[in-house]
Order: sequence, then structure tokens, then C-alpha cells
Amino acid sequence: MNLPAVLYKVYEPLLWSQIKNGPRPQHIGLIVDGNRRFARVKGLASNEGHNVGSQKLEDFLRWCWRLEIKIVTLYGFSTENHKRDEEEVDYLMDLILRKLKQYQVDPVIRQEGVKIKVIGQRENLSDEMIEEIRKTEELTKDHDRFQLNIAVSYGGRAEIVDAVKKIGEEIRDGRMSPEDVDENTFSSYLYTEGIPDPDLIIRTSGEERLSGFLLWQSAYSELYFTEVYWPAFRMIDFWRAIRVYQQRERRFGR
Repeated sequence: MNLPAVLYKVYEPLLWSQIKNGPRPQHIGLIVDGNRRFARVKGLASNEGHNVGSQKLEDFLRWCWRLEIKIVTLYGFSTENHKRDEEEVDYLMDLILRKLKQYQVDPVIRQEGVKIKVIGQRENLSDEMIEEIRKTEELTKDHDRFQLNIAVSYGGRAEIVDAVKKIGEEIRDGRMSPEDVDENTFSSYLYTEGIPDPDLIIRTSGEERLSGFLLWQSAYSELYFTEVYWPAFRMIDFWRAIRVYQQRERRFGR
């Protein structure tokens, strides 16, 4: 729903009054989709859609911080994305590199106490990317107010397979027995070790699937899908997602 500017000014405080005192998710998973379709609608090159989408992340983080939402996990680049056109893959990797370098010197990241962690398989990443990930994580490791996880070269199935391999090695080498493996043990071998599961997962652009995102961790996550393309996602779109979350009863299978 697109609102005229005048109605937006009226609707925004109304929506804020509805959500400001309600329960908030502590961890939001974010699937940013629709960059290329946004660009097509606007008559832009596909890569320009990715660029606009990259800039939107700063807005989203500020909206989360205002609500004291502690953790955001961004689906930045999937293992399947490696199959895209080489020029687009290179452009996306360059965007991620630039974002990491930005966060290393961004005073807002320091002021807000944002810890940054990159999750995913690193075998397919360049040496430069791996080094910038290391630097970013090292520079922000002591930040303890908020956390931004960026999933790069990430696939939920690959994550589970990697965890099984590690546990298999532990059992093979006698450091663990099959009886030791339970849900908590298994979770400790995932890329997200020590990070609570997401309470809410938001996906933009109208697609209604997880596409391999946090498959293990999302077992009891609330899912919210919106038709809005990611670069066009506004604060009121975010607040609508929060309002829907607040209206749901989370029973965790009970």
C-alpha cells in the first residue's frame, strides 16, 4: 500500500503508537529480495538495484536500534548466488567488500556498539574478502550492544552438512559419542554458534519461501512476507511487520 505524503505523516505516528509498547523480537532474520525487479521498474541497470538495496541496510539497522532489537541477520549472498552471471557476482562481492570496509571506520558502528559477524562458507571467497571479514570481526569483537550477522556464501543445507561433518570427526576421533549429540550440541556446530534463533524473519518482494536461510534456526521463527521490493522498503513497512509479530501467539509447539 503506497500512501500519499500527507497520509503517510498521519499514518506513521498512528502505527508507532500501536507498536511502541508491544513485545519486540530480539533477533530478526532479513531476506532482502527484489533489487533487480526494483531496478527494472525504475528503468535502471540491475546492478544499480543492488546498490540502492545496499544503502537501505543502514536505514533498517537504525529502525531496529530504535526498538532495541539486538540482533539482525542479513542474507547477503547465498551459495546459489555463485551461479549468477559473473559480472553480477563480481558486483555483489564488491558491494559486500565496500560495506565491510565502511563498517571498519564507521563511527556509528562504534557508537552503537555493533558487533559484526560474517557467517557462511569461505572456500569460494577471495583472499581479499576473507581478510576484510577478519578485520571487521576483529575491530568489532568487543562491541556488545547490538549484533549484525551477514550471511555470505551461505546456504542452510550446507551449514547443516558442515555441522554433521564436524560432529562426525569428533565421534571418529573419540572426542564424542553418538549419545552426546542432542539439539543443543548440534546447534553449537552451526555457523551461528552462541547466537539465539531468530524470532522473526522478514522477506521482501512477494516471494514466500526461506530459500535455504537459517533452516535449522528458523524452526519456530515467525515469518513475514511483504510485496514491497527491498530498495523501496520503508519504516512503516517495517513497523507493519512488527505489528503482525506482536499480534501472533508464539507457542513453540506447546
